Amino acid sequence: MLPVPPLAAARRAATAAASGAAHRLLLPVRSLSSYPSSSSTLVPRRRFGHMPQECTFERALLPPVGRNFAVAVGDGVLDGEAPSLLVVSFYRFADFPDHAAFRRPLKELCEELHVSGGIILAPEGINGSICGTPVAVDKVLNFIQEDDRLKGLRMIQSPVTPEDEAIHHGHTSHSPVGAGEDAPFRWDHVRVKLKKEIVTFGDPGVTPTKMVGKYVKPKDWNNLISDPDTVVIDVRNMYEIRIGKFKKAVDPCTNSFREFPTWVDDQFQLVESNTQGSGVDDNGTGEPAADLNGSKSKQLPRVAMYCTGGIRCEKASSFLLGKGFKEVYHLEGGILKYLEEIPKAESLWEGECFVFDKRVSVEYGLAQGTHKLCYGCKQPVSNEDMESPQWEYGVSCPYCFATKSEEEKERARARQHQFKTWGVIGGPDKGRSTKRPDANNAMESIQLPKSV
Repeated sequence: MLPVPPLAAARRAATAAASGAAHRLLLPVRSLSSYPSSSSTLVPRRRFGHMPQECTFERALLPPVGRNFAVAVGDGVLDGEAPSLLVVSFYRFADFPDHAAFRRPLKELCEELHVSGGIILAPEGINGSICGTPVAVDKVLNFIQEDDRLKGLRMIQSPVTPEDEAIHHGHTSHSPVGAGEDAPFRWDHVRVKLKKEIVTFGDPGVTPTKMVGKYVKPKDWNNLISDPDTVVIDVRNMYEIRIGKFKKAVDPCTNSFREFPTWVDDQFQLVESNTQGSGVDDNGTGEPAADLNGSKSKQLPRVAMYCTGGIRCEKASSFLLGKGFKEVYHLEGGILKYLEEIPKAESLWEGECFVFDKRVSVEYGLAQGTHKLCYGCKQPVSNEDMESPQWEYGVSCPYCFATKSEEEKERARARQHQFKTWGVIGGPDKGRSTKRPDANNAMESIQLPKSV
């Protein structure tokens, strides 16, 4: 095992190298003193109940998007417009037992460079999706790869539209996005979490570092999946597949990636020897998985699988190889790379691709899709879904309306009301002590933060 590099020193070096980068903001019209000082731009510690695990964070603010200011980039200064932002998704499977030591310096560097998003560290490697200026994102990725075990990150990047930039800058009183215009559940801070797996599969015996399927370039993908002897499997979840998939792809109908091993065992009637299966009678209809059952005398079929960015296929292909499949292929870079490189006229993709950030969905060229997110159940909803009487912004949609109790809906309405009123869930005093407002002058008595 290679030793961990001196993390603190590496982080300091990365920050120093970015001293003239895009996160340093110089104002031609207003002096720096007219903006909150660095000590006052830290948001008080907050807790967001909508997150899977309650987490606290502090975040430094950038000046509003669209305001007149200059950005120092290297030795030059760009006047008048906000710096462009970049979203980069990345992962790397590696032997990384000391991953916990990497968390603090990585998080601190992201905060110093105003890079937001989510990163998972686990004994099996790293997985993340981050957003920031190109210079800042590059510094973070370089810092990660200073550890030899994490060199060669598999990355997919896409620019952020001006509308997305407004969302990135969040929910503060300094934001060009008014309070309540869009719930800032995704791109408003950085989370660096420690987990058992960088993508949850539930089978510790699956090790992509030792065995993985064959990568297929996007330009070669159409030929592979057009072959009638190839079974095309979408390893994503039902709510992702619902808004888009490849033609003739099989939908395993899973609610989580942990269900995929059971589905494989059931559909291919695999036995403990892992050497023979049912074979597949692929009639090219893309019907549910029950149609995969066939004669047990057949060899296991050739499989081509895909997912959003490729990481789930790393584990799924390793699992299938361990079960005795001889020909296992997966789309390199996932759907995102395919949509980036393959023109619509040549594409076999249908619909949009769900992504786990504020964009919700993307289409060809990784342009912003049309779907929005239901904050009640975190499922994508179409324009047609939002015409339903069961759709209520921030509360419910046609996919969760019947499963939520009235009590749950009322709590969701209360959270949405807090956000519309204060621009933050929990109200203006969330995360700090305040004086109880006087009944005769409640608004004047509330201790508003210097910078939220």
